[in-house]
Amino acid sequence: MGLFSSSKGKILFVVTSHAIKGSTGQATGYFLAEVSHPWDVLNDAGYEIDFVSPKGGAAPVDGFDLTDPVNAKFWNDKKYQEKITHTLKPSDVNPKDYVAVYFAGGHGAMWDLPENTEIQEIVTKIYEHNGIVSAVCHGPAGLINVKLSNGEYLIAGKKVNGFTNEEEEQAELQDVVPFLLESKMIERGGLFEKSGKWQKHVVTDQRLITGQNPSSAKGVGEALIEALKA
Repeated sequence: MGLFSSSKGKILFVVTSHAIKGSTGQATGYFLAEVSHPWDVLNDAGYEIDFVSPKGGAAPVDGFDLTDPVNAKFWNDKKYQEKITHTLKPSDVNPKDYVAVYFAGGHGAMWDLPENTEIQEIVTKIYEHNGIVSAVCHGPAGLINVKLSNGEYLIAGKKVNGFTNEEEEQAELQDVVPFLLESKMIERGGLFEKSGKWQKHVVTDQRLITGQNPSSAKGVGEALIEALKA
């Protein structure tokens, strides 16, 4: 496939620039499998993927496990290695170029994505141009403050899910994260659904696709392909 291959369209992956869990000193970032697994199915289906982060440049990575063959495939792909280590700044992004946006999780997302108004504006524009908005695990933290042009929260009145309060407690980070994602999504009017801890759960509602945890990441990618076909 040459440079001008017949891509089905471009999807914007949003990753965090935040590298430390609160005041713990523990490293975090985007969770590698939550990028690689959706990338794998979307790339195979013919979509081009770009990456944006609040600060641009190299994004901090967590869950760096190259024994996962899909992680290794992504990490060793020269083109995408270049892209993930040189993420776009929000100001570099033209929302009209994208058919969908996807927020990868990883705990870092909880700190910098909720406050990033530039990325929120990109999401609103993609959604209001009939694009699809998707997120997994802690990625929906990037959606909690997104408002549509009518002033309503994007997730209000829609079925959603994300990393649950029980999962956060089991990770023993409930007192470290700036807020509990499940509680905040409910506060914003989201109709929160969930399965048991660490179980795959993906929900689609009105061009909004959300997944619960790392094991849901591939499923979000697959749901995105189905929604884009429709």
